[in-house]
Amino acid sequence: MRAFVINKYKEPLQEADVPEPVVGEHDVLVQVQAAGLNVVDEKIRSGAFKSFLRYELPQVMGSDVAGTVIRVGAQVRGFALGDQVYAQPRTDRIGTFAERIAVPEADLALKPATATLEEAGSLPLVALTAWQALVERGNVQPGQRVLIHGGSGGVGTVAIQLAKHLGATVATTVSAGNVDFVRELGADSVVDYRNQDFEQLLDGYDLVLDSVGGENLEKSLRVLRPGGKAISIVGPPDPAFAREAGLNPVLRLAMAALSSKIRRQAKKLGVTYEFLFMRASGDQLRKISALVDSGVLRPVVGRVFDFDQTAEAVQSQGKGGVRGKAVITRA
Repeated sequence: MRAFVINKYKEPLQEADVPEPVVGEHDVLVQVQAAGLNVVDEKIRSGAFKSFLRYELPQVMGSDVAGTVIRVGAQVRGFALGDQVYAQPRTDRIGTFAERIAVPEADLALKPATATLEEAGSLPLVALTAWQALVERGNVQPGQRVLIHGGSGGVGTVAIQLAKHLGATVATTVSAGNVDFVRELGADSVVDYRNQDFEQLLDGYDLVLDSVGGENLEKSLRVLRPGGKAISIVGPPDPAFAREAGLNPVLRLAMAALSSKIRRQAKKLGVTYEFLFMRASGDQLRKISALVDSGVLRPVVGRVFDFDQTAEAVQSQGKGGVRGKAVITRA
């Protein structure tokens, strides 16, 4: 089976002939027709996550999939041959840059009926991230104020639409060329991050969704109201994440040290900081499908690559410039 793998961290992806996926009794074998590109793909390739995401190399890459069911395990009850589905396989089951992948039934959902396979393939990781940040962690309520950084990117485009659906007033940061675009998605206030300082313009926010980190995250704490929350998807990891990930005591201490500065700053300001590492969930994807089909969420596919271009596509992830998501497709 054709696939794109990493043989060694920091090296480019390589095309390889790999064994067919093993289909367990609770697994669904999916013919891959679209696979979303994510920043996490480049992070894994570069070895940035190897302290807590340990893969046996060579590892087939890819974290989003949309395609057609071609086989089901003996205990699978929710899917049948021919179903068009989408998923973000759990972190130890990634490998969507391939012709086929076996996905745990619990991670899978029928794709939105109104979405193309390309659009469905763009959604799982970013839509689950937005859902878990805004609904699970943030508990966003009508009338609250939410700041979403990077509003024209993969997570940002979904998060703006979801926050508006939840009844929030939404601010976002983008480059000047994307101001009108994010307003069309529902943003109420838009800050041109290249020419404006959001800290000087915004105040009293209930929640910040950070996808930048560093100084941007520190400034985000200062635009929150007392009791507000900043959720970052780029780190630094916090002790709660280390516990949930089942890391050993040494790594738990290391994670606590990495986030100690930002947590101290948050405490001093009377706000909280949390790190979010998205988890797979077929149940949440079903809710997201309903929002897409009802017109609440519109997938944004900014660029499409052919399967043969997978290595080039992953390397392009660090360059930005794509509205929404880039997607790899297979005929």
